[in-house]
Amino acid sequence: MNIPQDLKYTKDHEWARTEGNQVTIGITAFAVEQLGDITIVGFDVKEGDTIAEGKIFGTIESVKTVSDLYAPVSGKVVRINAELDSKPEAVNEDSYTAWMIVIESDGASSSSLLDPAEYEKHVAAS
Repeated sequence: MNIPQDLKYTKDHEWARTEGNQVTIGITAFAVEQLGDITIVGFDVKEGDTIAEGKIFGTIESVKTVSDLYAPVSGKVVRINAELDSKPEAVNEDSYTAWMIVIESDGASSSSLLDPAEYEKHVAAS
């Protein structure tokens, strides 16, 4: 299982890369494996919106199912990966480069984020 050591993770199988106060978010290789071929990535937020930790920011659809995407931190949406509108399969190709959104964190720390070892245990238990 590919679990990059420089990221944090959620129990909903999203990854978060923090650079300064900006948090880039995507889904993990485990999530892609469970979903199968990604056909649509939809966003319920737009740049400039504020979002609370744990709230839905979009959905990801595959040949198997539709799943919600949850914000792992609170803050303002500063970027959305519009490329995924026309190329959702990029998530299947490399889920760790096919990011979804970037949130400018409001500074509140997220206790729900897991380190790589904790995430690996969570995946093993899934």
